[in-house]
Amino acid sequence: MNKKIAAAVSSAALVLGSTTANAGIVIPAGEWTLDVNGNVNVYATFHNFDDTADKTVTGGIAGKEDAAGEDASQSINTGLLPAWLGFTGTTRQNDLDVSFTISMQPNVSDNSGSGDVQGAKWRQAFLTFGDKSWGTVKMGKDLGIFAGNAILSDMTLLGVGASGFGTPNAGNRSGAMTTLGGIGSGYIYPAWKGQISYTTPNFNGFTATVGLMNPNQGALNSTYYQDRFGLEAQLQYAFDAGKVWVSGASYKAQTSTTAEVDREAIDIGVNFNFGNAGLTAYYYDGDAAGIIAYGLYGNTTAGAEREADGGYVQATYVIPSGTKLGVAYGVSNLDLASGEDNASLVEENKRITVGAYHPLTKHLNLVAEYNRMESNAQGGEKNESDNISLGAILFF
Repeated sequence: MNKKIAAAVSSAALVLGSTTANAGIVIPAGEWTLDVNGNVNVYATFHNFDDTADKTVTGGIAGKEDAAGEDASQSINTGLLPAWLGFTGTTRQNDLDVSFTISMQPNVSDNSGSGDVQGAKWRQAFLTFGDKSWGTVKMGKDLGIFAGNAILSDMTLLGVGASGFGTPNAGNRSGAMTTLGGIGSGYIYPAWKGQISYTTPNFNGFTATVGLMNPNQGALNSTYYQDRFGLEAQLQYAFDAGKVWVSGASYKAQTSTTAEVDREAIDIGVNFNFGNAGLTAYYYDGDAAGIIAYGLYGNTTAGAEREADGGYVQATYVIPSGTKLGVAYGVSNLDLASGEDNASLVEENKRITVGAYHPLTKHLNLVAEYNRMESNAQGGEKNESDNISLGAILFF
């Protein structure tokens, strides 16, 4: 995993052909070097809903009309990537590379009456130490290992992606900071997790990462009790034209009825960049891993496990003006547990994204996106919605 979000965003931006720099504002400070980095992004999004309020898809990402029959809404919010202010300090001491990262994510606005109910998040607070000869240890809160590359390779990281989340008042609601992007329609949200992880040295492009994770990240329900730490790992091979990776996650939970739930998932992804063209393909499969967030809707209240899988494909091309054009298709599937009858539960979330990302300056990108979302329930009910977003994202 990247040591700071600036590098992570830069990786995603480079996939998109952006000219975002790898470092932010670098300040020498005695024995330390301080890197101040981040972004501000703002999008005007127009939402349209095809289906009436009585058509329920529990766990669906597509929006629907409200009880009064209103079939459209608008929002001015951040996209998938929140606004960001990060501080990273690095130094070399006693033959060790030592660093810390702390970052804050203020929201641009939300759809509450005041527009500021959603407070700032602190999604990173970790330290690292190591050496290129034996690897790096990370301790603290950072992006999860499993599905981390999936979200960092998603072109909607610089845009909006899916934004309905099954609610008439779509956009960044008072309870949510960002849109969904491809979360729940191509990959499971990796989340920001307390962890103690180790990454090997780079062996001619090969690296491996393994981590103990805060066990509560796999629950998403206060009635579930964690029996052990979560485990996540990744093996990656990076080369000049892209990278290939596999990762996995394992959590164990116990319900209030003493039923045990094993939440396990594995994924594989590949990203190629050749000339002005780029291609990303990703697939995941899991038991009780859920949909949208890890563990969400992953099992029944009695602890019966539901299987899930999905993935996305994405193609991009840079035209002579420097604009990156992209198209993506993503799907996330959830099966009923053995013997279960739950007609309203989501069976499939699908998303089609068409986007244009133009580097107006070295650090400022203009973005235009169209997203079409479809959510299907186990009993045949369906929600469909779409959105058009226009905005900009500035990195520093």
